[in-house]
Amino acid sequence: MKNLDENRSELKISRRDMIKGSAALSAAVMAGSAIPGKLFGSSVEPRKKLGSGRINQIIVSWPYMVFGNQWSLDELCQAAVELGAQGIELVGPDEWPTMKKYGLVCGLSVNGMPDPPYEKGLNNPRYQEEVITRTKKRIEECAEAGVKNVIAFTGFEHRDLDNPDAGIIPPDEGAANTVAGLKELALHAEKHDVTICMEHLNSRFENDDFRGHPGYQGDDIDYCADIMREVGSSHVKLLFDIYHVQIMNGDIIARIKEFGTDLIGHIHTAGVPNRRELDDQQEINYPAIMQALLDIGYEGYVGHEFIATRDPMDGLRQAMDLCDV
Repeated sequence: MKNLDENRSELKISRRDMIKGSAALSAAVMAGSAIPGKLFGSSVEPRKKLGSGRINQIIVSWPYMVFGNQWSLDELCQAAVELGAQGIELVGPDEWPTMKKYGLVCGLSVNGMPDPPYEKGLNNPRYQEEVITRTKKRIEECAEAGVKNVIAFTGFEHRDLDNPDAGIIPPDEGAANTVAGLKELALHAEKHDVTICMEHLNSRFENDDFRGHPGYQGDDIDYCADIMREVGSSHVKLLFDIYHVQIMNGDIIARIKEFGTDLIGHIHTAGVPNRRELDDQQEINYPAIMQALLDIGYEGYVGHEFIATRDPMDGLRQAMDLCDV
């Protein structure tokens, strides 16, 4: 077993490397990879049931396709089946046929933007038209395949990502631009019965190991919630990432109860600090948070998005058991 320092060293990859890893995975899927009959100690039979099953748990793809063992999509699907997860998220149309073979859903699709999709967002007129065009296309693809959610982002505060001297977009201007973009997308999402889930990200930590995203404009969960309220669509909601909210704002349960299902459309998990496993070395009380989600009547997906520092199956199993309240 590798120590934490060795793992951290392996995690210091570029954003572009992450995207290249996902692209390579898509190419392998399209080429048609053989499915091992028994990979994680159990055959790919019906998905096992969790204890209560009241929380709809899925696995976020990139921590397992890019880091650590760099699983293939088939391997990740087999892991999901063995663990009792309902599906995988942050994948696109190229991956959906393979997931369907395993009886897994795509809980949340990417928005079709190239490179790191969270940098060029709806807040910036320089990039907004491309974001809207690509997201509309992905909404249509999701509707055709029965995928219910697609991700969105405010984007970075920089007016020009290639020119730091161009200045930044003021928060109120960025919010107004994001509202306008989401209102246009809402009409398309409502027509196709797909929900846009806009993610809040923390800006406190450097991005060398994906702990944070300095420069991201939607780094305050209340700022993002106000945008949702202004848009006023049942098909535009928050991607409430528990890890990022704890880093930037805290008071997680109170915010869950304040926002309710009117604003919250998707959930992500990870341990604080360091975006690692949901174990006794991190500070968030996940069973209490899962109960708060049940209390507000949340029936959406909870996607596990932590980066493994030990055996990934053990970490995922622990997380899913902990959240199975």
